[in-house]
Amino acid sequence: MARKILVTGMAGQIGQILCRELSATYDFVGIDRKPTPSGLPEDFHVAEIADFDAIRPRFDGVDTVIHLGADPSPRASWDSVLDNNIIGTRNVFEAAREAGVRRVVFASSNHVVGYYPMKDDPYRAVYEGRLADIRHPIEPLTATHLRPDSYYGVSKAFGESLGSYFHDAFGLSVICMRIGWVMTPDDPSFSAAALSLWLSHADAARFIEKCIEAPKHVGFAIVHGMSDNELRIWEKDDTRRIVGFDPEDGAGETWIERPGAPKPI
Repeated sequence: MARKILVTGMAGQIGQILCRELSATYDFVGIDRKPTPSGLPEDFHVAEIADFDAIRPRFDGVDTVIHLGADPSPRASWDSVLDNNIIGTRNVFEAAREAGVRRVVFASSNHVVGYYPMKDDPYRAVYEGRLADIRHPIEPLTATHLRPDSYYGVSKAFGESLGSYFHDAFGLSVICMRIGWVMTPDDPSFSAAALSLWLSHADAARFIEKCIEAPKHVGFAIVHGMSDNELRIWEKDDTRRIVGFDPEDGAGETWIERPGAPKPI
């Protein structure tokens, strides 16, 4: 019998990718603030994760929670971040604890440490596309302390700290995924920063599957989710060692700046 996996934010971009790529492997159930698009599981509950009583029953019988639900914008207001990313994340961890869930896989973000590449060379040169200023190969960046670049980044740092607390205090296994940039269309060729941060749809599914299946001894961990990009700046060796993720896709170093394309912050 397939393991029951609860996905918060299931109607979002990554939630839909998971259902498309992994529905034959897991028994997915979902929570989202908006009705489900077509193609997602019937076992889907519309609720705000900031409402603990509304979401708590959905955690019973669940093996693993994939916590994607949040305001995903680096430009989100404080009020939205507080409700959706801070109160909501606490509610998800507490509901998982009460229900005896085995593991929470938390969608953290590169924005937790976003001021490293925004402020410090050579990583800033990568984001700005000053590739002639960079010696290859690029030395991987392993953040030594938090440098959130927005209220959104602060909220994800809070979620990582909360996960550490729930592991130490209650024994909950927590894996925090510092996700790079999952985008639709699945094409990062509009900027150097996108080429650096790109996590392809297929690699996103593989990455999260590896986090679900990580060994039992993984109690609390922070891992990085990017494809095998030429301009990748974040470490991948520790991520491979902890959860066994080897990305199969990769972006090159060629881009064409497009008007109206999204920005990394």
